[in-house]
Parts: sequence; structure tokens; C-alpha cells
Amino acid sequence: MSEPLPDEPVRVADHDLNDLVSTMNRLVTETHRQGETIARLSGEDEEDCTTDPSPASAGDGGPAEPEGPSSIFILALAGQAYEEELQALGTWVERLLLPVYGREITTGRPWCFEWREHPEAIARLHGLWLAWQQFTDTEAGLAGPATWHRDHLDPTWLQLRAPDGPFGACTTSPARPSHRLLAAPGAGVEVS
Repeated sequence: MSEPLPDEPVRVADHDLNDLVSTMNRLVTETHRQGETIARLSGEDEEDCTTDPSPASAGDGGPAEPEGPSSIFILALAGQAYEEELQALGTWVERLLLPVYGREITTGRPWCFEWREHPEAIARLHGLWLAWQQFTDTEAGLAGPATWHRDHLDPTWLQLRAPDGPFGACTTSPARPSHRLLAAPGAGVEVS
């Protein structure tokens, strides 16, 4: 027999709530994909699948696009989903990653306080956060956190904080914060 639910509401810390939201989004997307796969394998028509055809594809006879994102990676998200994921990532970066692993800002280890404006930094930090969620889960086993440090944190930190990394033109001294986006290769170059 199951225990009765407590009368008091359950309190969840903000940092845990952000991880929970991200995990739930990932699980919903994964469940949606599994439902589509089951429908295809069971031989159901496209019309019988759990997704409705989108207005753009309904008239052209093509298959319907899934409602959710095709990837949980932040660069594949758009609009509100992107903003929510970026906000959750920012909470993790500012409350856990930087206080624990930030270290000193130097010319050899620059940092940008405006890191949200650097697409490469967003991509790398998001990948690091996804790996953190996976490798700090109990299913990762006792070696999960060590694996995360070795395989994910250390290489990502080396790339982000390298003098020629995405923050290379930004803050090298905490007393003199600066921010500058570097031009992408080929930006402003005319091809004849």
C-alpha cells in the first residue's frame, strides 16, 4: 500500500528546479519521439500519429513536422524554448559553475561577464551542463562526477578560457571588465 501524500507542499531549491525543468523538457521530447517511432513500427498512417500536421506541411502532402524540438541542444531551440533554456543555463553557470570552477581571471584565462552574447560560449556551456546533468545523476554511478570532470569540464574550460578562445578579446582583469565579440571567419569579406 502506498503512503498518503503529505499535506504540506514540497519545496524545491531554485537550482534543483531549473535542472528539473530541463530534465522534464528532455523527457517530454524523448517520449514524443518514442511515440512517433512506435506509431511507425506498428504500421499506423501518418494521420493516426500523435502529432497534427502543421499548417505549412498540411497542404503539400509532406509528412508533418514534430511539434517539439528535434534536439535538446540549445542552438537547435528557438523563441521561448531557447530563452527558457538560456535562463536555466545562466542559473547553473552563475550559481554552481563559476563559484566552484571559475578561478582567477588572467590574460591566460580570460572570461566575459557578458558570456550570453558569445554563441560559442553558449553552445559549449550548454553541452557542459547537459553532461553535468547526466554524469551527476545516480544512474551514472559512483565514477560519474569524476568522468564529468575529466571528459567534459576540463576540455571545455580549456577551450573557453584559452587566450585565443571566444573570450580572447574580453576581460583579462576583473578590475577592468571588457566585452568584445570577435568577427567570425569570412565576416565582411567579399567573394568575387
